[in-house]
Amino acid sequence: MQRGMMAGSLVKTEPGDWSVRVYGQQGFAGAGKTNSGLLVPLERRLASFVLPRVPRWLETYHLTLLTPVWSILIVVFGYLAARDLRWLWMANLMIVLHYFTDHFDGKLGKFRNTGLSKWGFYMDHLFDYGFLCSILLGYSFLLPQRALFSMLLAQCVFSAFMFHTFLMLAATEEFRVSFSIFGPTEMRIGLIIINALMVRFGTRGLKGSLPWIALGGVVALAVLAYRAQKRLWQADMLAKARENAPAETRP
Repeated sequence: MQRGMMAGSLVKTEPGDWSVRVYGQQGFAGAGKTNSGLLVPLERRLASFVLPRVPRWLETYHLTLLTPVWSILIVVFGYLAARDLRWLWMANLMIVLHYFTDHFDGKLGKFRNTGLSKWGFYMDHLFDYGFLCSILLGYSFLLPQRALFSMLLAQCVFSAFMFHTFLMLAATEEFRVSFSIFGPTEMRIGLIIINALMVRFGTRGLKGSLPWIALGGVVALAVLAYRAQKRLWQADMLAKARENAPAETRP
């Protein structure tokens, strides 16, 4: 109750500066995401419509704390889908609900200036990792025992993408959440399509494609890591050159 009162007391929603608070430069690097996903322009239009219409009683931390609910239900529906694949439609609904709560929790906090940027950063991404694990746990009920190694490999690879994101945030103070034109939204759409295909055609495709998905992830991660280390090497050498330059030539 006290936390709600503190956050609510900081609410400011002046119409003239909300877009700057949501999309402008942030004092805390983790609060400002760089996303080059294909659907970002549409999402910004959606945010301009949704944010002013969110009920006053619904706070940013309420949305963040809903992620464990969706995660638990994803596992439950995966378990039920082992008997009837039509339960995957409910798993898809959880993915859609997670999109809305995860996409708008931070934006709502910035829109209302609640001041929970560091708390939101930590809790949001901790729960996002739990959501990723719940997706894979749900799929584990649909796969035979011999496919669990591929599932474990896929979890390691996709977790490494998250790990890469946070390492680059620490090294560059840039929080990039997309890879090329694929951001979190595009990846959720991919999961929804996979679930729909399994409802229609069964799980054989998932069993056969999972090792290739994991292998493709390894290749993509290797390319990403190569580019990242090259960028960081150049940044280190530039900083070293500035450090060794004569005092009168330093900027």
